[in-house]
Amino acid sequence: MDINSPMSETALLVIDMFNTYDHPDAEQLATNVAGIVEPVSDLIARASAHDDVAVVYVNDNYGDFAAEPSDIVKAAVEGARPDLVRPVLPGPGARFLTKVRHSAFYATSLDYLLTRLETRRIILVGQVTEQCILYSALDGYVRHYDVVVPPDAVAHIDSDLGKAALAMMERNMKAELSAATDCLP
Repeated sequence: MDINSPMSETALLVIDMFNTYDHPDAEQLATNVAGIVEPVSDLIARASAHDDVAVVYVNDNYGDFAAEPSDIVKAAVEGARPDLVRPVLPGPGARFLTKVRHSAFYATSLDYLLTRLETRRIILVGQVTEQCILYSALDGYVRHYDVVVPPDAVAHIDSDLGKAALAMMERNMKAELSAATDCLP
């Protein structure tokens, strides 16, 4: 991080959008991801236009501990659903962290980065609502971040579990559930 980078009270965390869609529940997930690509892409563009909003991509390394962010993105673009990946590709110099488990915070430098940026508010978008989004929201909450989750910018595998996860985030983690269009000015 450049020490001259502007502080970012808000950070948009783009979670696990680089997926090859070659796993057992891929078809069901891809159908739901198709519905969030536009709101996520729009939110990334709007956040990128703000000097005081950080955009941070956090993606699973799928067990490949030698994978660079570019390898993860390339595999997703070359995967079964490049149409779900291309609209959310990171621009040059994008902040990109790899994770190994469900939470964007677990075993990553995310909390350190957000602390350096003086971030207080995190907006979580991506996949999977009842897994990585839920656990990232919990870890953000216990670290005293204000958590925002736009329901129209997160994708679930199981509809009932996705709804339950959103309810848990709102009730137990005090997450603000707002449409993607309302998360940023």
